[in-house]
Amino acid sequence: MSRPILICTRGSALALAQSNQVLHDLRQSWPEHTFELKVIKTTGDKLQTASMAQPGESLPKGLFTKELEVALLAREADLAVHSLKDLPTELPEGLQLTATPPRADVRDVLLYRDAAHADFAARRAAPRDWSPSGREPFYDRQDADLRSLPPKAIVATSSTRRAAQVKLARPDVEVIEIRGNVDTRLRKLVENEAFDATLLAAAGLVRLQHFIGPRGELRLDPRLSAEALANFKVPPPGVLAAVLEPEEMLPAVGQGAVGLETRTGDDEINTLVAALNHRNTFLAVTAERAFLRGMGGGCQSPVAAYARVLGHQLELRAASYREATPRSVTLRRPVAEAIRLGELAAAQLQ
Repeated sequence: MSRPILICTRGSALALAQSNQVLHDLRQSWPEHTFELKVIKTTGDKLQTASMAQPGESLPKGLFTKELEVALLAREADLAVHSLKDLPTELPEGLQLTATPPRADVRDVLLYRDAAHADFAARRAAPRDWSPSGREPFYDRQDADLRSLPPKAIVATSSTRRAAQVKLARPDVEVIEIRGNVDTRLRKLVENEAFDATLLAAAGLVRLQHFIGPRGELRLDPRLSAEALANFKVPPPGVLAAVLEPEEMLPAVGQGAVGLETRTGDDEINTLVAALNHRNTFLAVTAERAFLRGMGGGCQSPVAAYARVLGHQLELRAASYREATPRSVTLRRPVAEAIRLGELAAAQLQ
């Protein structure tokens, strides 16, 4: 094309990290073309204090995607880069999910304060006033998990899916809401004792070059060059991280995947973008999104799903936390039946 191909994205650190990787990959695949990023502020970026727990009451659909899609339809951009778990399952007429690059780590990470870190020594040694709750702020060593949280611990998350699974594993734990990007949530964790732990997606931490050290400490990846390190924010000191396996915390639909959305029928752009597609990732998220669509939910619905390709089969583990008693199912179908697999799982959990 004679003009630059415009890639639109949100302006958060995580969104820019994802979009810069897509930009790099497109330039590598198609060096004869010119690609540029275009940053657009979404409704979700403007509503930093809105409740995520009651989306039907306070949040519009397509919270982090609508403005990007408007730019695509207005031909003010050629490609939108999304965290796939934010992308509604029903896309506007004229738009399509064209590609998903290889999926990153699908797991969640528990983050909490390091009992051994010097910055917390004075705070922990200070005498505490009596409290009716009887709660002592949580500081721990490496390898904590939901089971090792103390009685009456407080976990902060904006995800109804995570909140439901925390309460399932630990009914005594209190869950409160938290908003903000990765850096904001980590700072809130270390700067006050209003809550004891939080949960974030491993993929987001990885894309921000956050690395879990041998003692569980969260830091920038030591393998990065000095030049690369300058592009990423150092996580606040004193944070420990423990990865939760899917058996303990089933991920969100599309978690760890990036979605590349384009205009339907825009053959030239779609050909370029399709070069970045990873077939197994696309099959897996197709099943997961069919499940979510069948459940009638959005990205904040209290459901979870994780699909993976096993040979010629596609396996889907799905769960619903909408009722007092959670329900789950594991199904397999041929890879060609990804949509059918998701629909079958939804039918069993409705």
